Amino acid sequence: MPRVALVSHSTTPRGGHVHTLGLAEALHRAGHPVHLVALGDPAAGLYRPTVAPHTVLQGPSRAGTTLEERVLAAIDLLAWGLAGRIGEFDVLHAQDCIAARATLRAREATGAPVRVLRTAHHVDDFTTPVLIDCQRRAITEPDRVLVVSEQWRTILRGEFGVAATVVPNGVDAARFPAVPVVDRAALRERVGAHGPLLLAVGGIEPRKGSVVAFRALAQLAAEADADRSPRPLLAVVGGHSFQDFAPYREAALAELPALGLQAGRDVVELGTVSDADLGAWYAAADVLAYPSLKEGFGLVAIEAMSQGLPVVASDVPVFGEYLTGGVDALLPAAGDPAALAAALHAVLTDDGLRERLRVAGAAVAARFTWDAAAARHSAIYTELAADTPPVQV
Repeated sequence: MPRVALVSHSTTPRGGHVHTLGLAEALHRAGHPVHLVALGDPAAGLYRPTVAPHTVLQGPSRAGTTLEERVLAAIDLLAWGLAGRIGEFDVLHAQDCIAARATLRAREATGAPVRVLRTAHHVDDFTTPVLIDCQRRAITEPDRVLVVSEQWRTILRGEFGVAATVVPNGVDAARFPAVPVVDRAALRERVGAHGPLLLAVGGIEPRKGSVVAFRALAQLAAEADADRSPRPLLAVVGGHSFQDFAPYREAALAELPALGLQAGRDVVELGTVSDADLGAWYAAADVLAYPSLKEGFGLVAIEAMSQGLPVVASDVPVFGEYLTGGVDALLPAAGDPAALAAALHAVLTDDGLRERLRVAGAAVAARFTWDAAAARHSAIYTELAADTPPVQV
């Protein structure tokens, strides 16, 4: 079997790295020689314990740096770390733009006969010429490119002229421990959820549709006030990102008073949480509010479904690849707060609908396993390693 390094620019529990770790564990279980390499804090390690072999290299400092400076520094650090061990691998599988540029640079610097594979989970909205070019090269220069959805295969073909292969995400339902009812109640009490508890995962970010969620929440809160019933509360998990979304977050939170909402009362930020805590929030919440405007796959949706949490997402094309509106999730129009509010209200007030979504959602999640993803990846690694390596000059 080809020796594979799965390479990630981060150790934080965001979609790309969650994918990387889940894949690494499944490959390791299957006996495929795999080693995860990521940038982060070596003393802290990965965001959760794992039996998969891994190395955490020291990541760049965020203090006083621009996004461009952080990206370029991360590429340098990761390329240096990979170059020192490149002889241990036959395939370098990069999971993001930074990792792709670093793997290509490490191969160029060493002349090693190693193949470079890239999974493009999505394309970032970079604005500087340096980062735009960096991202383009990270997609066009690897030996082969994978994507996690048909939508992104179409985008890469149209915008970059790259023929990508689709290998969907997976989910491990057993990753989240069972949560006793008393603990769910304690979590709700901790955030002051005396009415419906809505859960958002991914932080307050543009592509997560956070402002749309806030405006929908305001409509639900006004209806609750009119009915003299408890207000819904939105708990937001996550928020740590390599990019700096602070201006968007601050503007979004600044809008709350005009919406009749209050930070810390109606919208509670929980920050980055452990796997166990994330599973507990999935169990404690009444509905996942996931009105994304752009996703590579939307791993959070099937995570929530695997834990029995009904999902209200959006009608962006990627969700339509594996979700059916009204059957296993509700998919209101992306960017439409009124439509989102109506969908959330339906789930919160219709017991029959809520149960149907739970059952159908669990069936969807069961179709996406890391073992299946690992088997597909293993075949691709074998194909790739059998190709004639590029000649280094």
